[in-house]
Amino acid sequence: MLEQLLIFTRGGLILWTCKELGNALRGSPIDTLIRSCLLEERSGAASYNYDAPGASYTLKWTFHNELGLVFVAVYQRILHLLYVDDLLAMVKQEFSEIYDPKRTSYNDFDDIFQQLKKEAEARAEEMKKSKQVGKPANNNLGKKQGQVLKGYVDGSNKKNSGGESENGGGDGDKLKGHLLENGNFNKNNVVNGEFPRMVNANGKENGSSNVGAFDVNKLQKIRGKGGKKTDTSVNKGSKAEPKKKVVKKNRVWNDSPSEPKLDFTDPVSENGEDNIAIVAADQGESMMDKEEIISSESESEEEDTGKNGKVETKKKGWFSSMFQSIAGKANLEKADLEPALKALKDRLMTKNVAEEIAEKLCESVAASLEGKKLASFTRISSTVQAAMEEALVRILTPRRSIDILRDVHAAQEQGKPYVVVFVGVNGVGKSTNLAKVAYWLQQHKIKVMMAACDTFRSGAVEQLRTHARRLQIPIFEKGYEKDPAIVAKEAIQEASRNGSEVVLVDTAGRMQDNEPLMRALSKLIYVNSPDLILFVGEALVGNDAVDQLSKFNQKLADLSPSPDPRLIDGILLTKFDTIDDKVGAALSMVYISGAPVMFVGCGQSYTDLKKLNVKSIVKTLLQ
Repeated sequence: MLEQLLIFTRGGLILWTCKELGNALRGSPIDTLIRSCLLEERSGAASYNYDAPGASYTLKWTFHNELGLVFVAVYQRILHLLYVDDLLAMVKQEFSEIYDPKRTSYNDFDDIFQQLKKEAEARAEEMKKSKQVGKPANNNLGKKQGQVLKGYVDGSNKKNSGGESENGGGDGDKLKGHLLENGNFNKNNVVNGEFPRMVNANGKENGSSNVGAFDVNKLQKIRGKGGKKTDTSVNKGSKAEPKKKVVKKNRVWNDSPSEPKLDFTDPVSENGEDNIAIVAADQGESMMDKEEIISSESESEEEDTGKNGKVETKKKGWFSSMFQSIAGKANLEKADLEPALKALKDRLMTKNVAEEIAEKLCESVAASLEGKKLASFTRISSTVQAAMEEALVRILTPRRSIDILRDVHAAQEQGKPYVVVFVGVNGVGKSTNLAKVAYWLQQHKIKVMMAACDTFRSGAVEQLRTHARRLQIPIFEKGYEKDPAIVAKEAIQEASRNGSEVVLVDTAGRMQDNEPLMRALSKLIYVNSPDLILFVGEALVGNDAVDQLSKFNQKLADLSPSPDPRLIDGILLTKFDTIDDKVGAALSMVYISGAPVMFVGCGQSYTDLKKLNVKSIVKTLLQ
């Protein structure tokens, strides 16, 4: 049963809801859909599962991009309603005809919706019945085919019973033995070196009666001819080999070498040097020119889709694209957007964006542009790039305040220290960037204390102790092989006694698949309830960023004893100075986790810590 269907604008104004359904939804599935999918550019899938206490909903939606409308249907996940997609399409079509931007009430749409719902349900029932009726029909057809084949074999036996042919009188029995019920041959059944004869649909045999016989004389002739051909080919190959193959000269190991130059890194000839230089230049230029060519020719390629691939149609497509760039296109279709989106996806992947993220982003942009009217003097490629730029800015811009200094002062007013836990995989630079954050907080006159909770890796306590000595910051340590959750708890208590305002907790590096260490981390977070959980990740990772963050969040949720587990709150990107323009890891991490990038490590000194410049990242991704 459909729980709710509502229509609202992209600005959030609800235009119509089904009053007859009137079911009170548990939780807030619509708000979660808007916050988690529509605003985060995850609308390409057009389906979202929402879990609430005592209920599980599935939400499906569609857009009318030209009018700026959103149509959302909510139903119980266990029901698997088949008519929802069809119903949303019909509601979208009917409502767009009566939509007026000046109207805010559409009570007259109730009767139309009831009629559309009945039509969609009836159509779904007909499809279900047709599928059920089609299955036994296929079985009966298979039985009839088996009977026809069986009858043909029996008939051939009766005809051959009066006398024997040249191949013997048992052809019918052999054919019966080699045919299966569905009319196919059994390749494993070969009797006395003879193969079954092929039968046409008219009941005639292919070829003469001796075609299926095994002729030894013909085989010997074929072998003789084949052997000669192979010998000649081998001889030709052997003659041609010395010309093509470059034989390495023997190296002389005495005092007077035969060749004065032994530098094997240089090219062999001058032509080889020229060729290498040209290839390198071509590779460098092609990466620059490819984007420009695709963006400039995208319209002509898009207009040609759906037409014949002839030269005349290409000329017409070029002229029509020029005309449409002046007059504007009626409505953008998915086929029009595909070339530009494919070029944009390839560009994002070259910037180190995970393939899965790039594909989802392109699907979301396509969903937001499909059905829109192309403005005059604009190209489809530029429209797609502008939509992608807007989407990237919306994703990378934090949805909440990331002002740690304000949060520290708020915690100080409550009389407790502000606790930050640094988590991540091995070797990403958690301890080093923890020291950078500590130095930054020191510059703002905030008392900081370090907690050495990495009791697993050898040398971790000494490394943090060195940073604390150089920064003149107190450190709380208990050595190795201790429970990190207990060490962190005692560190927070010590910070409350000595007046430290911030506690920076260093944890052991762990892979996302290491369940014992992930369980220990989940316990540390559950016992101490930190104010901020920072995931420290490398800017060098590509597709692995999706796996790391998704599994970290999943393990923290699954292994936590709390009904409302804590997940990653923010991201600290390290080694950002080593990636040049491959900044896609920032986008992949933010997209998969929904957590903002709060710090960026860009060097080896304590001062090399900065905030993420969203506009710069977006510009780098799209250039």
